[in-house]
Amino acid sequence: MLLSTKNILSTKELSKQDIQQILDTADSFKEISTRAIKKVPTLRGKTIINLFFEPSTRTRTSFEIAGKRLSADVINISGSTSSTVKGENLIDTARNLEAMNPDILVVRHQCSGAPALLSQFVDSPVINAGDGSHEHPSQALLDLLTIRSRKGKLEGLKIAIVGDISHSRVARSNIKAMQTMGMKVRVVGPPPLIPPDIESLGVEVSHNLTEALKDVDVVMVLRIQLERQNQGLLSSLREYSNYFCLTSESLAKARDDILIIHPGPVNRGVEIALDVMESPRSLILNQVTSGVAIRMALFYLLLGENNANPN
Repeated sequence: MLLSTKNILSTKELSKQDIQQILDTADSFKEISTRAIKKVPTLRGKTIINLFFEPSTRTRTSFEIAGKRLSADVINISGSTSSTVKGENLIDTARNLEAMNPDILVVRHQCSGAPALLSQFVDSPVINAGDGSHEHPSQALLDLLTIRSRKGKLEGLKIAIVGDISHSRVARSNIKAMQTMGMKVRVVGPPPLIPPDIESLGVEVSHNLTEALKDVDVVMVLRIQLERQNQGLLSSLREYSNYFCLTSESLAKARDDILIIHPGPVNRGVEIALDVMESPRSLILNQVTSGVAIRMALFYLLLGENNANPN
């Protein structure tokens, strides 16, 4: 194996060398997506199964495109079309898919830990494409690639992650991956949306958006995940927007070269203003492009050293 881990379940399991290798490999794949014919034979004859039990646009599509650009056979299965709707449990689903000899399983599930559980019952590598409020490692990796592509480095950069930290798998994966790569992380949001023990992870905490943005190189804005909230943590979206929506006014004291990223989907006018989202400092669409390259890199690296030349 080219990586120190068989599966991509959590950024906690990735060393600095692993992340560096993934980012460098992804850089080498970027050019393929600019060709007239966006396909190389690298993974011809390999089979990738995307098993998604939650809705997804960017993640599912980019995993599919990544596999196809490497000439793999890609099978997409959604929860609504799987036998789980007939009562089959996840483990039996995994065992039946494994009997078909796939080479990689990509799994998104609403329950935290589901991909890790599934990985115990299959021989194929498993990539966690998002599990509940737990982790979303490939998103963190594409965020790092996007930042590095513009800043030229990661070591020593400061980032503010703004929004619904408590319910964000993206925040959890990014905090660990960014710290591994030598970045300093600050989380920003109203107290009900900040985990009470998060400082134990080595991050700073702020409840003032304008002040928190003064000295950072990057700001990551998170979506308010109303579908994961059932305790009335916010009095209203309007109140949240008044204090924590990223606007030109809240960026007034920030550095001129601050970068803006958002994992999507975006609630325009709630967590980020339209003019900020479409400003030159915004790399939101760059993240989507990086996602294809990162997922190509993961497929290539997880399938071992016997692959053909990536180009």
